[in-house]
Amino acid sequence: MEFTKYIFKRILQTIPLLIIVSLISFFIIRLSPVDPLAELRLNPSISQETLNKEIKRLNLDKPIYIQYFSWAKSFVKGDLGYTSAGEKVSVKLKERIPNTLLLTLVVIFMTWAVGVPLGILSAIKKETAFDRMLTILASIGMAIPSFFFAILMLMFAVKTGWFPVGGLTSYNFNDMGFGAKIIDIAKHLCLPALVLFTISLSGLQRQMRANMLEVLDSDYVKFARAKGLSEWKVVFKHALRNAVNPMITLLGFEFAGLLSGAALTEYVFQYPGLGRLILEAVMKSDINLVMASLMMGTIMLILGNLIADILLMITDPRLRRGGE
Repeated sequence: MEFTKYIFKRILQTIPLLIIVSLISFFIIRLSPVDPLAELRLNPSISQETLNKEIKRLNLDKPIYIQYFSWAKSFVKGDLGYTSAGEKVSVKLKERIPNTLLLTLVVIFMTWAVGVPLGILSAIKKETAFDRMLTILASIGMAIPSFFFAILMLMFAVKTGWFPVGGLTSYNFNDMGFGAKIIDIAKHLCLPALVLFTISLSGLQRQMRANMLEVLDSDYVKFARAKGLSEWKVVFKHALRNAVNPMITLLGFEFAGLLSGAALTEYVFQYPGLGRLILEAVMKSDINLVMASLMMGTIMLILGNLIADILLMITDPRLRRGGE
């Protein structure tokens, strides 16, 4: 019961954040000299009725604060309006959000599956050739800009033809069997996931190494060794549990970082994700699409941090008792 109250309290605390993000985003966009309906007006397929509906929904003929409250009211009701191309914003988001979540979750799984064990090994083999090699590789990974690395991978894919470029599926995806569909999606995910994985792995591995070294130098680990426990029990039963807890806290930040860092990577590979959608909407000054995408991105970041808090309370009994 107390745990449920904690979750409910954390959700309530996110409401002011959502309001602040929406206020800042809306006023920056609306104070720009660009007409938010410019492309709609130039699109011959858009009827005057649709234009009038958008003007009325956004109250573009009224003061900016009234426009904000009108937009917020529509957003809460689920009425996200139309894009500059005349498509429903809600439909665009339903197409893109699952793709970004798929890419992000794949990268997080790969990063943790490789980064945590490498960090542990690096700490155990401190100052050996293996540790120095990992340090050099991690430094290289942290130094490479994701955008530059994405372009290199794109050139590699075009040159070799080993990986498909653009989209999440092939043109004949619907004609494939179930197993072939999974393989096809995996091929399209490979390069964008590899870019984000390489950038994320370095920081995670170095953080795990630092946490593990700090715990291995603590008094209770020294006491466990003095009792004659095997090194395996000392490392994996006593040290690892305390070294992993701070990493769980970073999970929410990693989720946030991947969502923001994925935008350029998605754009380079023409991956149909939320980050690419936001970039394209900003370049078109599409107010409905920009605002809805930013709010959905913010909600996803908040959920990532909330999941990290829940996992931390589950793994650390001290926090659970403190919350109660």
